[in-house]
Amino acid sequence: MARVGTGGGGGDVEIGGLPAPAGDPRRRVVAADDSLDDDGKPRRTGTVWTASAHVITAVIGSGVLSLPWSVAQLGWVAGPVTLLLFALITYYTSVLLGDCYRSEDAVTGKRNYTYMEAVGSLLGKGQVWFCGLCQYVNLVGTAIGYTITASISAAALYKANCFHSKGHSADCGVYTTMYMVVFGISQIVFSQLPNLHEMAWLSILAAVMSFSYATIGVGLSLAQTITGPTGKTTIGGTQIGVDVTSAQKIWLTLQALGNIAFAYSYSMVLIEIQDTVKAPPAENKTMRKANLMGVSTTTAFYMLCGCLGYSAFGNDAPGNMLTGFGFYEPYWLIDFANVCIVVHLVGAYQVYCQPIYAAVESWAAGRWPNSEFVVRQYHPFSGKFSLNMFRLVWRTAFVIVSTVLAISLPFFNDILGLLGALGFWPLTVYFPVEMYISQSKMKKYSRKWVALQTLSFACFVVTVAVTVASIQGITQSLKNYVPFKTKL
Repeated sequence: MARVGTGGGGGDVEIGGLPAPAGDPRRRVVAADDSLDDDGKPRRTGTVWTASAHVITAVIGSGVLSLPWSVAQLGWVAGPVTLLLFALITYYTSVLLGDCYRSEDAVTGKRNYTYMEAVGSLLGKGQVWFCGLCQYVNLVGTAIGYTITASISAAALYKANCFHSKGHSADCGVYTTMYMVVFGISQIVFSQLPNLHEMAWLSILAAVMSFSYATIGVGLSLAQTITGPTGKTTIGGTQIGVDVTSAQKIWLTLQALGNIAFAYSYSMVLIEIQDTVKAPPAENKTMRKANLMGVSTTTAFYMLCGCLGYSAFGNDAPGNMLTGFGFYEPYWLIDFANVCIVVHLVGAYQVYCQPIYAAVESWAAGRWPNSEFVVRQYHPFSGKFSLNMFRLVWRTAFVIVSTVLAISLPFFNDILGLLGALGFWPLTVYFPVEMYISQSKMKKYSRKWVALQTLSFACFVVTVAVTVASIQGITQSLKNYVPFKTKL
């Protein structure tokens, strides 16, 4: 039995409580009252502020902690310039992508509920598989990366207290496997929240946490710079023959570019965020403001974190500003910052995984529409919260697999660089550019068409180079790696 959905993205109609698959005629339900939107779904209530919170939650993540290291590889000139350049590219292409939320017309056209649906509507089915591969590999990789980062921050709590009580030279090493398992268990619980509509509160909390630990990192870096930097800074960053070899300089510079690209990546969830926004005003106008607020805010933090962190530590900047123990005191403040990181990543993990959950559950509902295991909703508690057995089993299995992969690949900077490389060109640049060209019916070889294609090609070259460098870094890390015995 089909009925109008009660929330969430991915379909206009729910079949047994789950969204109908794309193409199902039951999707086209006409709104009968003011409680429904033009597509028959419950009226969206998102604003520029909630969308900005989702964006900030998605953007400010583990990447910010590696920025001092990234700036150290690039130096005082290339470091800040690269941060600003990636910010401008991310904002511009996000605006292009936001205009593609609706097909044919950015204000009145048919809604696209997911990134892949937008690609299919504007570029044809032939590109959907490539988009899906890029998007979901990146989303899964981000979940793995966030599990690694959260465990490192949780383990740093123990180390900070150990160093405080036993001295900075004490052996306070701790294995991170246990912390990854605990983080995974917490994600199994939060993964039962049906969709992004139900977790605006979690994104707002996560955004507050991200501001908190970024501010602490900036404050500690500023204090260290004032009292006396611990390392030397240079115009060109790490010096060949002093800090690194010529080959290492090339590889590490490219990895730094990948880290910065990852620090800005959120385009793979932008359409899903935009689907929470109410209209009027037009969703693309609201999202343009949210993108501007989110990217400009995070860029300001990134410049402060990256530049002040580099000023504090110089060319010896740790790969993770707060858990690399460039700072030891005040230990309680470092503890608080790491708690904020863990709480933030709990929310960010969900923002990035919800598109994966929605895609699989929508497909399953279309494949087995009469299966009670797949479609039946249980209400064990009073209120709107519902429990679905397929959702429980599938999401739990996903979290378990991603946690095991995180335990198996605990290389922080190398993983960040690879994730940035895999997601940057296809998801942040190529698809938004091609969809915008198709949407606006832009004339081939016009001045704007050439400019957009040039931008896309330049970003493609960067992506290929960073991918190679990240794989090289992971290969080097594997030489000294003992499975399930990673120690912080």
